[in-house]
Amino acid sequence: MATTQPPATRDDPGAAELPPGAVPDVDVAGASPVRHPLRWLAVLLLAVLCAQLIHFLITNPHFEWGTVGAYFGAQVIGQGIATTVELTAIAMLIGVTGGVLVAVGRMSENRVLSTVCGAYVWFFRGIPVLVQLVFWYNLSALLPRISFGVPFGPEFISGQTNTLITPWLAAILGLGLNEAAYMAEIVRGGLLGVDQGQTEAAAALGMGRARILRRVVLPQAMRFIIPPTGSQVINMLKATSLVSVLALADLLYTVQSIYNRTFETIPLLIVACLWYLVMTSVLYVGQSFIERYYARGATRHAPQGFWAFALFRRRPDTPSPAADRPLAKEET
Repeated sequence: MATTQPPATRDDPGAAELPPGAVPDVDVAGASPVRHPLRWLAVLLLAVLCAQLIHFLITNPHFEWGTVGAYFGAQVIGQGIATTVELTAIAMLIGVTGGVLVAVGRMSENRVLSTVCGAYVWFFRGIPVLVQLVFWYNLSALLPRISFGVPFGPEFISGQTNTLITPWLAAILGLGLNEAAYMAEIVRGGLLGVDQGQTEAAAALGMGRARILRRVVLPQAMRFIIPPTGSQVINMLKATSLVSVLALADLLYTVQSIYNRTFETIPLLIVACLWYLVMTSVLYVGQSFIERYYARGATRHAPQGFWAFALFRRRPDTPSPAADRPLAKEET
Protein backbone atom coordinates (compact mmCIF):
# COMPACT_ATOMS: atom_id res chain seq x y z
CA MET A 1 0.00 0.00 0.00
CA ALA A 2 1.40 3.40 -1.00
CA THR A 3 1.93 5.83 1.83
CA THR A 4 2.90 9.45 1.65
CA GLN A 5 5.94 10.30 3.77
CA PRO A 6 6.08 13.67 5.45
CA PRO A 7 8.60 16.03 3.88
CA ALA A 8 12.04 16.22 5.37
CA THR A 9 12.72 19.63 6.81
CA ARG A 10 15.68 21.20 8.54
CA ASP A 11 13.59 21.89 11.66
CA ASP A 12 13.02 18.14 12.15
CA PRO A 13 16.05 16.78 14.05
CA GLY A 14 15.15 13.19 13.13
CA ALA A 15 15.04 13.87 9.42
CA ALA A 16 17.89 12.92 7.17
CA GLU A 17 20.02 15.76 5.99
CA LEU A 18 19.59 16.74 2.35
CA PRO A 19 22.60 17.06 0.10
CA PRO A 20 23.66 20.60 -0.74
CA GLY A 21 21.48 22.19 -3.43
CA ALA A 22 18.72 19.57 -3.13
CA VAL A 23 15.09 20.70 -2.98
CA PRO A 24 12.96 19.02 -0.31
CA ASP A 25 9.77 17.25 -1.31
CA VAL A 26 6.67 19.33 -0.65
CA ASP A 27 3.27 17.84 0.05
CA VAL A 28 0.67 20.06 -1.61
CA ALA A 29 -2.28 17.74 -1.11
CA GLY A 30 -3.65 19.91 1.66
CA ALA A 31 -2.46 23.25 0.28
CA SER A 32 -4.98 26.07 -0.05
CA PRO A 33 -4.83 29.00 -2.47
CA VAL A 34 -3.60 32.35 -1.20
CA ARG A 35 -6.43 34.71 -0.34
CA HIS A 36 -6.52 38.17 -1.86
CA PRO A 37 -9.20 40.13 0.02
CA LEU A 38 -8.03 43.48 -1.37
CA ARG A 39 -8.70 42.28 -4.91
CA TRP A 40 -12.30 41.42 -4.07
CA LEU A 41 -12.67 44.76 -2.31
CA ALA A 42 -11.43 46.54 -5.45
CA VAL A 43 -13.87 44.52 -7.61
CA LEU A 44 -16.73 45.43 -5.28
CA LEU A 45 -15.80 49.10 -5.36
CA LEU A 46 -15.61 49.11 -9.18
CA ALA A 47 -18.97 47.33 -9.40
CA VAL A 48 -20.59 49.99 -7.23
CA LEU A 49 -19.07 52.78 -9.32
CA CYS A 50 -20.21 51.14 -12.58
CA ALA A 51 -23.73 50.71 -11.23
CA GLN A 52 -23.77 54.37 -10.21
CA LEU A 53 -22.56 55.43 -13.66
CA ILE A 54 -25.22 53.34 -15.43
CA HIS A 55 -27.91 54.78 -13.15
CA PHE A 56 -26.67 58.30 -13.96
CA LEU A 57 -26.74 57.66 -17.71
CA ILE A 58 -30.26 56.23 -17.61
CA THR A 59 -31.98 58.59 -15.18
CA ASN A 60 -30.49 61.94 -16.24
CA PRO A 61 -32.91 63.46 -18.79
CA HIS A 62 -30.37 66.00 -20.06
CA PHE A 63 -28.59 63.34 -22.12
CA GLU A 64 -31.62 63.24 -24.47
CA TRP A 65 -30.86 59.77 -25.81
CA GLY A 66 -33.74 60.06 -28.27
CA THR A 67 -32.03 63.03 -29.93
CA VAL A 68 -28.73 61.13 -29.91
CA GLY A 69 -30.35 58.22 -31.73
CA ALA A 70 -32.00 60.53 -34.27
CA TYR A 71 -28.74 62.26 -35.23
CA PHE A 72 -26.42 59.25 -34.94
CA GLY A 73 -27.29 57.96 -38.42
CA ALA A 74 -28.08 61.32 -40.04
CA GLN A 75 -26.71 61.95 -43.53
CA VAL A 76 -25.07 65.23 -42.55
CA ILE A 77 -23.15 63.44 -39.80
CA GLY A 78 -22.01 60.85 -42.36
CA GLN A 79 -20.63 63.62 -44.57
CA GLY A 80 -18.62 64.97 -41.65
CA ILE A 81 -17.29 61.47 -40.92
CA ALA A 82 -16.24 61.08 -44.57
CA THR A 83 -14.31 64.35 -44.39
CA THR A 84 -12.60 63.25 -41.17
CA VAL A 85 -11.55 59.91 -42.67
CA GLU A 86 -10.24 61.56 -45.85
CA LEU A 87 -8.20 64.07 -43.87
CA THR A 88 -6.75 61.27 -41.75
CA ALA A 89 -5.82 59.12 -44.74
CA ILE A 90 -4.20 61.90 -46.79
CA ALA A 91 -2.36 63.44 -43.82
CA MET A 92 -1.00 60.05 -42.75
CA LEU A 93 0.11 59.27 -46.32
CA ILE A 94 2.05 62.54 -46.40
CA GLY A 95 3.35 61.92 -42.90
CA VAL A 96 4.57 58.37 -43.53
CA THR A 97 6.17 59.22 -46.89
CA GLY A 98 7.81 62.36 -45.58
CA GLY A 99 8.79 60.64 -42.35
CA VAL A 100 10.70 57.89 -44.17
CA LEU A 101 12.54 60.44 -46.30
CA VAL A 102 13.39 62.68 -43.34
CA ALA A 103 14.49 59.71 -41.21
CA VAL A 104 16.83 58.45 -43.94
CA GLY A 105 18.14 61.99 -44.36
CA ARG A 106 18.84 62.32 -40.63
CA MET A 107 20.85 59.08 -40.71
CA SER A 108 22.78 60.15 -43.81
CA GLU A 109 26.53 60.71 -43.64
CA ASN A 110 26.00 64.01 -45.47
CA ARG A 111 26.23 66.60 -42.69
CA VAL A 112 24.23 69.22 -44.60
CA LEU A 113 21.36 66.84 -45.36
CA SER A 114 21.36 65.48 -41.81
CA THR A 115 21.29 69.00 -40.34
CA VAL A 116 18.45 70.14 -42.58
CA CYS A 117 16.34 67.07 -41.73
CA GLY A 118 17.07 67.53 -38.04
CA ALA A 119 16.01 71.17 -38.25
CA TYR A 120 12.77 70.10 -39.95
CA VAL A 121 11.95 67.72 -37.09
CA TRP A 122 12.88 70.35 -34.50
CA PHE A 123 10.73 73.04 -36.11
CA PHE A 124 7.51 71.11 -36.75
CA ARG A 125 7.61 69.18 -33.47
CA GLY A 126 8.12 72.42 -31.54
CA ILE A 127 5.02 74.24 -32.82
CA PRO A 128 1.48 73.16 -31.85
CA VAL A 129 -0.66 71.73 -34.62
CA LEU A 130 -3.38 74.31 -34.09
CA VAL A 131 -0.90 77.14 -34.61
CA GLN A 132 0.35 75.53 -37.81
CA LEU A 133 -3.20 75.16 -39.14
CA VAL A 134 -3.99 78.82 -38.49
CA PHE A 135 -0.67 79.88 -40.03
CA TRP A 136 -1.27 77.98 -43.28
CA TYR A 137 -4.83 79.30 -43.45
CA ASN A 138 -3.56 82.91 -43.17
CA LEU A 139 -0.56 82.45 -45.47
CA SER A 140 -1.95 85.12 -47.81
CA ALA A 141 -1.01 87.78 -45.25
CA LEU A 142 2.63 86.78 -45.75
CA LEU A 143 2.57 85.79 -49.44
CA PRO A 144 -0.30 87.41 -51.34
CA ARG A 145 0.81 85.63 -54.50
CA ILE A 146 2.40 82.18 -54.99
CA SER A 147 4.39 81.24 -58.10
CA PHE A 148 6.33 78.18 -59.25
CA GLY A 149 9.20 78.28 -61.71
CA VAL A 150 12.95 78.51 -62.06
CA PRO A 151 14.59 80.25 -59.06
CA PHE A 152 15.43 83.82 -60.03
CA GLY A 153 14.05 82.98 -63.48
CA PRO A 154 10.77 82.68 -65.38
CA GLU A 155 7.56 81.62 -63.64
CA PHE A 156 5.54 78.68 -64.89
CA ILE A 157 2.49 78.74 -62.60
CA SER A 158 1.26 81.55 -60.36
CA GLY A 159 -1.91 82.54 -58.58
CA GLN A 160 -3.43 84.29 -55.62
CA THR A 161 -2.72 82.64 -52.27
CA ASN A 162 -6.33 82.94 -51.13
CA THR A 163 -7.36 80.95 -54.19
CA LEU A 164 -4.69 78.26 -53.86
CA ILE A 165 -4.65 77.79 -50.07
CA THR A 166 -8.19 76.63 -49.41
CA PRO A 167 -9.26 75.41 -45.95
CA TRP A 168 -8.88 71.84 -47.21
CA LEU A 169 -5.30 72.40 -48.41
CA ALA A 170 -4.40 74.33 -45.25
CA ALA A 171 -5.62 71.39 -43.16
CA ILE A 172 -3.65 68.89 -45.25
CA LEU A 173 -0.46 70.95 -45.04
CA GLY A 174 -0.76 71.57 -41.31
CA LEU A 175 -1.55 67.97 -40.38
CA GLY A 176 0.67 66.23 -42.94
CA LEU A 177 3.86 68.24 -42.43
CA ASN A 178 3.54 68.04 -38.66
CA GLU A 179 2.94 64.28 -38.82
CA ALA A 180 6.01 63.81 -41.04
CA ALA A 181 8.22 65.17 -38.23
CA TYR A 182 6.85 62.66 -35.71
CA MET A 183 6.95 59.77 -38.16
CA ALA A 184 10.58 60.60 -38.95
CA GLU A 185 11.54 59.90 -35.34
CA ILE A 186 9.45 56.71 -35.27
CA VAL A 187 11.05 55.42 -38.49
CA ARG A 188 14.52 56.41 -37.33
CA GLY A 189 14.04 54.53 -34.07
CA GLY A 190 12.87 51.46 -35.99
CA LEU A 191 15.86 51.58 -38.33
CA LEU A 192 18.26 51.90 -35.42
CA GLY A 193 16.61 48.87 -33.82
CA VAL A 194 17.87 46.59 -36.62
CA ASP A 195 21.18 44.94 -35.87
CA GLN A 196 24.10 46.53 -37.69
CA GLY A 197 25.35 43.09 -38.68
CA GLN A 198 22.37 42.71 -41.02
CA THR A 199 23.51 45.74 -43.02
CA GLU A 200 27.11 44.61 -43.06
CA ALA A 201 26.14 41.12 -44.24
CA ALA A 202 24.00 42.55 -47.04
CA ALA A 203 26.81 44.89 -48.09
CA ALA A 204 29.20 41.92 -48.16
CA LEU A 205 26.88 40.27 -50.67
CA GLY A 206 27.25 43.26 -52.97
CA MET A 207 23.88 44.92 -52.34
CA GLY A 208 23.64 48.70 -52.71
CA ARG A 209 22.47 51.01 -49.94
CA ALA A 210 19.04 51.59 -51.43
CA ARG A 211 18.46 47.88 -51.90
CA ILE A 212 19.72 47.11 -48.38
CA LEU A 213 17.27 49.64 -46.98
CA ARG A 214 14.36 48.30 -49.05
CA ARG A 215 15.02 44.57 -48.81
CA VAL A 216 16.83 44.06 -45.49
CA VAL A 217 16.47 46.93 -43.04
CA LEU A 218 12.89 48.14 -43.53
CA PRO A 219 11.23 44.67 -43.38
CA GLN A 220 12.93 44.01 -40.03
CA ALA A 221 12.28 47.52 -38.73
CA MET A 222 8.54 47.26 -39.41
CA ARG A 223 8.07 45.23 -36.23
CA PHE A 224 9.28 48.28 -34.28
CA ILE A 225 7.60 50.89 -36.49
CA ILE A 226 4.06 49.52 -36.72
CA PRO A 227 2.93 49.87 -33.05
CA PRO A 228 3.77 53.59 -32.67
CA THR A 229 2.54 54.26 -36.21
CA GLY A 230 -0.83 52.75 -35.32
CA SER A 231 -0.98 55.06 -32.33
CA GLN A 232 -0.14 58.00 -34.58
CA VAL A 233 -3.00 57.10 -36.94
CA ILE A 234 -5.43 57.12 -34.02
CA ASN A 235 -4.01 60.42 -32.79
CA MET A 236 -4.32 61.86 -36.30
CA LEU A 237 -7.98 60.85 -36.47
CA LYS A 238 -8.61 62.76 -33.26
CA ALA A 239 -6.39 65.68 -34.31
CA THR A 240 -8.57 66.30 -37.37
CA SER A 241 -11.09 67.86 -34.98
CA LEU A 242 -8.75 70.88 -34.85
CA VAL A 243 -9.61 71.78 -38.45
CA SER A 244 -12.99 73.00 -37.19
CA VAL A 245 -11.24 76.36 -36.56
CA LEU A 246 -10.80 76.60 -40.36
CA ALA A 247 -14.55 76.14 -40.93
CA LEU A 248 -13.86 72.80 -42.62
CA ALA A 249 -16.88 70.51 -42.35
CA ASP A 250 -15.37 67.59 -40.48
CA LEU A 251 -17.28 65.61 -37.84
CA LEU A 252 -16.80 68.12 -35.02
CA TYR A 253 -17.59 71.18 -37.16
CA THR A 254 -20.72 69.48 -38.50
CA VAL A 255 -21.90 68.73 -34.97
CA GLN A 256 -21.16 72.30 -33.89
CA SER A 257 -23.10 73.76 -36.81
CA ILE A 258 -26.12 71.68 -35.83
CA TYR A 259 -26.22 72.47 -32.11
CA ASN A 260 -25.61 76.17 -32.82
CA ARG A 261 -29.03 76.12 -34.52
CA THR A 262 -30.90 73.68 -32.28
CA PHE A 263 -29.15 74.40 -28.93
CA GLU A 264 -28.94 70.63 -28.32
CA THR A 265 -25.31 70.79 -27.32
CA ILE A 266 -24.90 67.71 -25.12
CA PRO A 267 -26.74 65.21 -27.40
CA LEU A 268 -24.77 66.33 -30.46
CA LEU A 269 -21.45 66.17 -28.62
CA ILE A 270 -22.37 62.64 -27.50
CA VAL A 271 -22.96 61.74 -31.15
CA ALA A 272 -19.48 63.02 -32.03
CA CYS A 273 -17.91 61.12 -29.13
CA LEU A 274 -19.64 57.87 -30.10
CA TRP A 275 -18.50 58.13 -33.72
CA TYR A 276 -14.93 58.93 -32.70
CA LEU A 277 -14.98 55.87 -30.44
CA VAL A 278 -16.29 53.71 -33.29
CA MET A 279 -13.61 54.88 -35.73
CA THR A 280 -10.74 54.58 -33.26
CA SER A 281 -11.92 51.10 -32.27
CA VAL A 282 -11.84 50.01 -35.91
CA LEU A 283 -8.32 51.39 -36.24
CA TYR A 284 -7.30 49.62 -33.05
CA VAL A 285 -8.51 46.27 -34.41
CA GLY A 286 -6.67 46.84 -37.69
CA GLN A 287 -3.51 47.77 -35.81
CA SER A 288 -3.62 44.55 -33.78
CA PHE A 289 -3.87 42.43 -36.95
CA ILE A 290 -1.00 44.30 -38.63
CA GLU A 291 1.15 43.92 -35.52
CA ARG A 292 0.52 40.18 -35.46
CA TYR A 293 1.48 39.95 -39.14
CA TYR A 294 4.85 41.67 -38.70
CA ALA A 295 5.52 39.96 -35.35
CA ARG A 296 5.24 36.44 -36.75
CA GLY A 297 8.28 34.41 -35.80
CA ALA A 298 8.90 36.54 -32.71
CA THR A 299 7.04 34.76 -29.92
CA ARG A 300 8.42 36.83 -27.09
CA HIS A 301 6.09 39.67 -26.07
CA ALA A 302 3.62 38.79 -28.81
CA PRO A 303 0.99 41.53 -29.28
CA GLN A 304 -2.36 41.04 -27.65
CA GLY A 305 -5.64 40.96 -29.54
CA PHE A 306 -8.23 43.73 -29.29
CA TRP A 307 -10.47 41.90 -26.82
CA ALA A 308 -7.66 40.56 -24.64
CA PHE A 309 -8.10 43.37 -22.12
CA ALA A 310 -11.78 42.53 -21.66
CA LEU A 311 -11.69 38.74 -21.47
CA PHE A 312 -9.16 38.32 -18.61
CA ARG A 313 -6.99 36.17 -20.85
CA ARG A 314 -3.51 35.13 -19.78
CA ARG A 315 -0.61 36.49 -21.82
CA PRO A 316 0.99 33.83 -24.06
CA ASP A 317 4.41 34.36 -22.47
CA THR A 318 3.05 33.95 -18.90
CA PRO A 319 3.51 30.44 -17.49
CA SER A 320 0.50 28.56 -16.27
CA PRO A 321 -0.05 28.62 -12.50
CA ALA A 322 0.19 24.80 -12.50
CA ALA A 323 3.35 24.71 -14.58
CA ASP A 324 5.74 25.24 -11.68
CA ARG A 325 3.68 23.43 -9.05
CA PRO A 326 5.76 20.65 -7.37
CA LEU A 327 4.23 17.22 -7.15
CA ALA A 328 4.07 15.18 -4.00
CA LYS A 329 6.35 12.18 -4.08
CA GLU A 330 4.83 8.88 -3.14
CA GLU A 331 6.93 6.08 -1.70
CA THR A 332 5.95 2.49 -1.27
